[in-house]
Amino acid sequence: MKLLLINPPRSPHNGILEFAPEQARHFIHKKLIGPPLGLITLAAACREYEVHVLDMKGEYDLNPAAPAPAALAAAHMEQIRPDVVGVTFIASEFPAGMDILRTVKRIEPGVLTVAGGLHATVCPADFAGGAADIVVPGQGAGTFVEIIHARAKRTPLDAVPEIFIKSDDGLKFTGNADRSWEPAGRDFVFPDRSHLKRWISTYRAGGSPDTSTYLFTSLGCPYRCTFCSIWNQFGGRFHQRDVESVIRELQMIDEYPVVRFADANTIVNEAFMSRLFDRIREEGIRKTFIMDVRFDTAARFPALIEKLARNGLKVVICGFESFREEELRRYRKEAQAGLIEKAISVFHANGIMVRGNYVIPADYTKDDFAAMADYAGSHRVVYAGYTILTPMPGSPLYDEMKDRIVDTDLAKYNFFNSVMKTALPIEQFYENVGRLWLIKEGTDVI
Repeated sequence: MKLLLINPPRSPHNGILEFAPEQARHFIHKKLIGPPLGLITLAAACREYEVHVLDMKGEYDLNPAAPAPAALAAAHMEQIRPDVVGVTFIASEFPAGMDILRTVKRIEPGVLTVAGGLHATVCPADFAGGAADIVVPGQGAGTFVEIIHARAKRTPLDAVPEIFIKSDDGLKFTGNADRSWEPAGRDFVFPDRSHLKRWISTYRAGGSPDTSTYLFTSLGCPYRCTFCSIWNQFGGRFHQRDVESVIRELQMIDEYPVVRFADANTIVNEAFMSRLFDRIREEGIRKTFIMDVRFDTAARFPALIEKLARNGLKVVICGFESFREEELRRYRKEAQAGLIEKAISVFHANGIMVRGNYVIPADYTKDDFAAMADYAGSHRVVYAGYTILTPMPGSPLYDEMKDRIVDTDLAKYNFFNSVMKTALPIEQFYENVGRLWLIKEGTDVI
């Protein structure tokens, strides 16, 4: 049994970059760096079979002149002749992923095609009538293994629970499983990063010479920000891994000096994080760590931030979101804007480089942009990001705003394009967002 797991290319749409002032373009994000953690987890879970991984993002970073995605998928189909092809999906990569699956089916109609990932979890109905034979919602490593076993034994796929199967009447759900899968607990699977050796040189954050990898210490998030679809994926629940499990994984990745924690919110359980970094120190693990930390957490726990900094935390991604209390309340951020300044001082006091992220609503006027520029200019951080408030499918904001969406092309749902009508002419809106990217202290990009 041969499996081909594909990570689609990034969406090429970036309205901010297109209209930003020339001097700002260097700083604006053009790509998200990092290996496909979900796919290499599936690869590890299916190690008894012949597994191949194609990271198209890594391939285009390695070779920008590589063939188009459909041709790249076709070449791998011809070379590998897989029995099963799996593709992972987020919203902005949905069109490209579906095109890949159509290519796969055109080459080999009998191949079993499986769709998974965040978009398959929060919007499974989007796959109805497409080229995916099966849609797997959630953290589906265990479910995926069951699918592969069933395919290998030629037993009915509808006996596999927790999946959607393509039928003449649309997608058919096979029912709930007898027990829940615990991907951060008893069912955790250590990812097999050996599948990514071809692209390891492309996994670098900013101008760092060191390769980086993702590693999660938790899944889910207890907060329910309206613009986020991640917490909804887990029903608002939070799942913490065991400290020793994380330590073991850190000891397995010598080839990656930089570790980017892939948690939606890395510090939820402060006691867990304190124990983890005690163990990192005790084991003599020397890594550069990047993590997502809420600004109110940093303001409340400065001693913890100091401990983390002493043991390798060098960069923090911090969602400031807005400088206005009313906007934070609207986003259900559950934090006060007044704590941003305190958080910045905590990070800076410990030598931590901060990437402060703000979200810009489509209804911002020139006065709003001027107010944002004044605030960001007086609260400078090393890195700063200014993205567009986007009603992501599966988020409460989408349900609230769906009747006001003017662009339904999912390839543009990557926070760098406005899918809502803007108060300013659209080119001026993008230009103003792009100009904000100049308000920072550093000269690097992360």
